[in-house]
Amino acid sequence: MSKRVLLPLLFIFLATHLVVAQSPEPWATYRGNAHRSACTDGQAGPATPKVLWALKSKDHFIASPLPLGNRLYVSGLGAFNLGNFACLSTEPNAKTRMLWLKSTPYLKLPTVSSPGVFKNYLFFGDGMHQTNGALLYCMDATEGAPVWRHSVPGDLVHLEGSPTIVDGKAYIGGGAAGVLCIEIDKATLDGKTHDLPTLQKIMAASWLDLQAKYDKIKKTDPFAIPPNEDNLPKADPKRLWQEGKEKWHVDAPVAVVGDKVLVCSAYLEKESVGDRALFCLDAKTGKTLWRAPLKMNPWGGPSVIGDTVIVSGGTISMDINLFKGAKGFIAAFDLAKGDLKWTKDVTGGVVSCAALSGNAAVITATDGKVRAFDVATGDRQWIYDAKMPLFAPVAIAKDVVYAGDLKGVIHAIDLKTGAESWKLDLGAHKDVQTPGMIYGGPVVQGGRLYVATCNLQGPNAQKETAVVCIGDK
Repeated sequence: MSKRVLLPLLFIFLATHLVVAQSPEPWATYRGNAHRSACTDGQAGPATPKVLWALKSKDHFIASPLPLGNRLYVSGLGAFNLGNFACLSTEPNAKTRMLWLKSTPYLKLPTVSSPGVFKNYLFFGDGMHQTNGALLYCMDATEGAPVWRHSVPGDLVHLEGSPTIVDGKAYIGGGAAGVLCIEIDKATLDGKTHDLPTLQKIMAASWLDLQAKYDKIKKTDPFAIPPNEDNLPKADPKRLWQEGKEKWHVDAPVAVVGDKVLVCSAYLEKESVGDRALFCLDAKTGKTLWRAPLKMNPWGGPSVIGDTVIVSGGTISMDINLFKGAKGFIAAFDLAKGDLKWTKDVTGGVVSCAALSGNAAVITATDGKVRAFDVATGDRQWIYDAKMPLFAPVAIAKDVVYAGDLKGVIHAIDLKTGAESWKLDLGAHKDVQTPGMIYGGPVVQGGRLYVATCNLQGPNAQKETAVVCIGDK
């Protein structure tokens, strides 16, 4: 083979592998992948609406659950907006459904973020729109033991969107903090830098020391306060770069594809801050490569397939009192240059991301419709009437779309035709009987569908919610 042939082939090989090396692993990003399909294993979802188990809760689940092996991770809002982060067993006959729970005082603020995964570690942020300043947490996925945390102070700063974990870095939006890139596989403690396994050992030893001191003191002091995880040493990772601070407002999850970071920024009318646009940043430096203006706030963030970035958004946030007159849109942009390929208006507000599969981009809206558009042309492929407003993004497994509405009904829809396959009312089902709204989208893994409900508003406000597993076996 000649050098003329070898050199182009070598270039293609290197370029391909460089992109692969900088692509998120399954569940290292929001909804499992850059397509936001919420299914990463290629398996079909449940063919029938069979409930395998349901866990009732007093928490309100805004974020999507995250399945990993035989565990499910859920973040919820407890009483007085306390942040709770739980690990559940997914085994249908599990004797103990909740394996561990993290809350105050370790978690400082409400948590509405799905985690990102790196090896056996979880990363998620805290804070909501009504809070200022936030923390990014790293913890062991097996036991939930703290490893490090990183503080992001400031007004209108919150880590609501899920992080994207790529090549030992976490990319995350921080509200008015813009976008941050954090080195996650090491952190500094007492002036020394340690890798994650070493930090785990240090934290474990520190916990034993705290417990031993408490055991000694309580022998003479009946009012001695037992230690908690907030008493552990505070390791802090390095912040590699930050872009858009006090210029953008990034609540939505970011997407990382190759050497590009796709960022959706909103404009807050009440506060008169932010920049309503889609940005493409250099993953290494944070430098802005291009900017594309948006006509409505892109609360769900970008979804990417091939050379196309899909963005959806609307005129309202997740508030059921704002449905009247709500509008939405979906648009496609060129990944390389940010050129607009097409845009379509939607009757109803769109507050979640698009889910992409093949040539279909599927979105939900507050007018009760699920719509599929052609990724290349923007032509509408089909429309499904759920007859109830929708906030949550859909999951797509094989050729089935799974949508959850604000009455707590799961709709299984044929991806090719938009026809209904089956429907399940969680509130009415004998094994659930807990009416609730679905804010965080359903996820599908191992042939099972997982969904959690929320009762912050509506006819069942402050009543019980549920985490539900649906599957054929």
